Amino acid sequence: MSECMLSLRVLARLLDYPSAELLAASPELIELIESETRWPQPLRKALTQWCRDLAASDLLDLEEAYVELFDRGRAVSLLLFEHVHGESRDRGQAMVNLLAEYAAAGFLLDARELPDHLPLFLEYLSTRDQAEIGQWLGEIQSILVLLGARLEERNSRYALVPRALLTLIGASDSIATQRPAASAEPADNTPQALDAVWEEEAVRFEASSDQDCSLQSAEGRRLAERKYDAIPQVIQVMPPSPGSGQ
Repeated sequence: MSECMLSLRVLARLLDYPSAELLAASPELIELIESETRWPQPLRKALTQWCRDLAASDLLDLEEAYVELFDRGRAVSLLLFEHVHGESRDRGQAMVNLLAEYAAAGFLLDARELPDHLPLFLEYLSTRDQAEIGQWLGEIQSILVLLGARLEERNSRYALVPRALLTLIGASDSIATQRPAASAEPADNTPQALDAVWEEEAVRFEASSDQDCSLQSAEGRRLAERKYDAIPQVIQVMPPSPGSGQ
């Protein structure tokens, strides 16, 4: 497995809901981060220090902070298509198309998960070749820039993930251009903003129940008890189907 593929898996783990497995895998994560020569030394240092701090943290505190950041408002949503299509019908079709991409590559989800969830998408990319990885990261570059700027405005270490991804395609400096716009945005995680969201009609994408819809949140994914192993065995990928070319 190439260095780039392992790096994507590291970033997927750091961006996903905190787990005991993540904390235990800190030494392996650090080793992989330090071996990624395309990341400048300051970025590698920040990522490795984050891993050390995660290992020394209380898991419940990490879980609470994660939910507070990603489930209180939509500005830093980890659902890619929410930034592109919002709650329109186009988002549902985009997810269907992405699922078809996964299936054609032999990448089958082992739990009910929205396909545009960024950590999951990074796991998928970690199974592709260098050219396809670069192409996909280029396709979502504008989302990564926006997400990185907004997370930096919140002084969140999670901003290191989009920065690291953008660095892989030589676009890390683009976050700085988005910071002024991000700082001018009204907060969407205030009680007033959250009340306004709850007043809207609940949106369901291929969901047959409220339980299915809850998977859009970090809490919902945790309650679904999706299991991940430590790096590098972090995902289960089904064997490619005949004729898939993989």
